[in-house]
Formats: sequence, structure tokens, C-alpha cells
Amino acid sequence: MSVKKWEQQVLAEPGAEERVAEIESELRLATGLTALRKQAGLSQRDMAKRLAVCQPRVAAIERAENVTLSVLEAYVTAMGMGLEITVPHDGERTTLLGERSDTAD
Repeated sequence: MSVKKWEQQVLAEPGAEERVAEIESELRLATGLTALRKQAGLSQRDMAKRLAVCQPRVAAIERAENVTLSVLEAYVTAMGMGLEITVPHDGERTTLLGERSDTAD
């Protein structure tokens, strides 16, 4: 069986589309955290010192499927950044965490 045919079979399974979206979301978080750290010119060891954890913990955060808001906020704060969580709805965006707490256009 070719890889393409196997891929088609897997994607035809019930729930496959949702699982693919879930995996993409997990990868986006992991690659996003790693990219931010690298853009800041920091190694995992540097981040570990800033977070007062060991380097393997930083690696675990960067590959985690589920990162709590407190860990995520500590991670970005350690790089001198802030965290903002915005919910899009009805053509508007409401910021739940971060600079703004009102509805924005």
C-alpha cells in the first residue's frame, strides 16, 4: 500500500479530521514556544535558569500537549514578553487575559 493511499484511508476514518486539527494545534504551540525562545536568542538552558527549573523541564514544556496558562505565562514572561488570550466571536474579539479586558473590533 502506498503512503498516499494509507493517508487517504486514515483520513477517511470517523473523527480523523478532529484529531488532525488537535495535532496541528499541539504542534503549533510546541513550535511556537521553541521559535519564540530561539528568536530571543535563548537556549533551553538559559530558559531553565530564568524559570528556575532544569533544562529537561523546558524541553518538556516545549513539547507538551497541554500547557497550563500559568506555565505558559511564566515561560513568555521569562523572555520579557506578555501573554494575551483573545476569543473571536460574532466578528469581534474579547481579550480574556492580557493588556485589554474589553471587546475590540
